[in-house]
Amino acid sequence: MEEDLAVQTEYAQSPEDGQEEQGFVSFVPEEAGSQPLREPGQGYIILAATPIGNMGDASARLVSWLGTADIVAAEDTRRLHRLVTSLGVKVTGKVVSYHEHNEAAKTPELLTQVQSGKVLLMVTDAGMPAVSDPGYRLVAAAVEAGVRVTAAPGPSAVLTALALSGLPTDRFCFEGFLPRKSGERASRLHELSVEPRTMVFFEAPHRLEAMLRALHTAFGPARQGAVCRELTKTYEEVIRKPLSGLLEWAETAEIRGEIAIVVAGAPATDPGTPEDHVAAVNALMEQGMRMKEAVAVIAHDVHVSKRELYSAVLAARG
Repeated sequence: MEEDLAVQTEYAQSPEDGQEEQGFVSFVPEEAGSQPLREPGQGYIILAATPIGNMGDASARLVSWLGTADIVAAEDTRRLHRLVTSLGVKVTGKVVSYHEHNEAAKTPELLTQVQSGKVLLMVTDAGMPAVSDPGYRLVAAAVEAGVRVTAAPGPSAVLTALALSGLPTDRFCFEGFLPRKSGERASRLHELSVEPRTMVFFEAPHRLEAMLRALHTAFGPARQGAVCRELTKTYEEVIRKPLSGLLEWAETAEIRGEIAIVVAGAPATDPGTPEDHVAAVNALMEQGMRMKEAVAVIAHDVHVSKRELYSAVLAARG
């Protein structure tokens, strides 16, 4: 029946064009919530994305698997209870806690259960498991053991923030949370200062101002960015400004909720010739850095060959 077709796409030339009809292609996807085919007794793992704020974003496949999986591994069982209550789902399988503090110990146990024929559903507090959340260790172990892993994709704070930022999306990288210690954070941002791709970060509300200050120092005040707060929720907010403007906003704003920060990549620059950067190498050497290390630092920063820059420094020294 026509109403049973989820999608039907037709490709045809108009008769007025004087060409033959090209026919049509019908695509009927799996029924919502259907499960992968498997041999009797064969277990597998499902990574299922959960809503990042709005419960209306829960997929039909997530709902189905929550109700039918033999085991549900949850980052926080209390959050899982709130999720299934909101969705009106009854979990019939065994619920286990699986988070960053116990995943090393729990992974072999869960993998054994799957190898015995159980279907394991992995969910985190929000978004896709294994992306800045537990799950990677389980997937890596499953791949090594030859256990099947599939996914029920869905909401992603990373992709949502990127899409809403207004910054280039053709090339991007996800950096997650920066180191909390100022020295380690400055070192990481120094490496990223020449990254040409759009960057996506996560940060806690009470650390956002310090993070933006570090970004401002490392990338400069004019670099464009966006702070995305409470995505998909009632009070969703996206602030798009240069880093100087974002820092000024953070200094006075009362910041709450889940936060993703998107920052434009470094603008393309002409690296010049190795000879152009000899003075910069010498300046680092005057501060006590060995020549080899100074050459490596400057070559990385300005995108020139280390070998050619080293030769230029030697030539300049006579």
